[in-house]
Amino acid sequence: MALERIQKIMSEQGLCSRRAAEQIIAEGRVKVNGHVAAVGDKMDPDRDVLHVDGERIYIDKEQKLYYLALYKPRGYVTTVSDELGRKTVMDLVADIPARLYPVGRLDKDSEGLLLMTNDGAFANAMMHPSGGISKLYRVTVQPHATEEQVLKLSSGVVLDDGTKTLPCTVNVVVDEPNRTVMEITLKEGKNREIRRMCEAVGLEVVRLKRNAEGVVKLGMLQPGKYRELTKQELSGLRAAAAKGRAQTRSAAAAGKTGHSRVAAGPVKTKGKAPAGPRIRTAKRQG
Repeated sequence: MALERIQKIMSEQGLCSRRAAEQIIAEGRVKVNGHVAAVGDKMDPDRDVLHVDGERIYIDKEQKLYYLALYKPRGYVTTVSDELGRKTVMDLVADIPARLYPVGRLDKDSEGLLLMTNDGAFANAMMHPSGGISKLYRVTVQPHATEEQVLKLSSGVVLDDGTKTLPCTVNVVVDEPNRTVMEITLKEGKNREIRRMCEAVGLEVVRLKRNAEGVVKLGMLQPGKYRELTKQELSGLRAAAAKGRAQTRSAAAAGKTGHSRVAAGPVKTKGKAPAGPRIRTAKRQG
């Protein structure tokens, strides 16, 4: 069989995303035939022996691929394992006979839709920086959000690390004297992005729930439960990711000629108008 990059094999076996595999390899935690591997090294999955963190990985060439939509409840961390002994999303899919891992993240205090899979190529496409997969969040903040604050969120704000968020769509759905509920649609995935965005404009997030990711909607799924994605949902996600990559390439080409332009996302209101506007491995059985 032709040689394949080690990070690709690790990803396809559901150990972690390809990007995480590259980091694990760079940390010297991966060996092939007893020798420490380097990022970019290749191996023959039919003949070579792969170890990660000292444990042999048996390569399953006919593994069943799983694509799940999980309702992550608050209080669970989005990691494969947790050194502090906290509940992880893996506890919620323990009955699936495969090494799954989350596609992206939701922080411990957030809830809602989380995709999970053991298909490394799919996960890599969903998490690629080029974006293309929109994510819809329902966000409750306090105190009341002013028009100026909502417009800043929509146009993009500078975060605590000096980076600026991309323009996004903000839809105010509940506006009360002491709180505002918004629907925010993003196409990027910075760490704790919405919480940091709101903090940057002087708002505190008291509840954050992801209701959709691309064509996949949380719907009536209950906290802690999961379902398999439909073929139509998988096709829609892959199409959106491909479109995002194409747009990124076009924007990069336009930028070289000085014609790129990014417009701010619209601010919408509904109902009452606002007062202002580690990786986990499993030993082989048997």
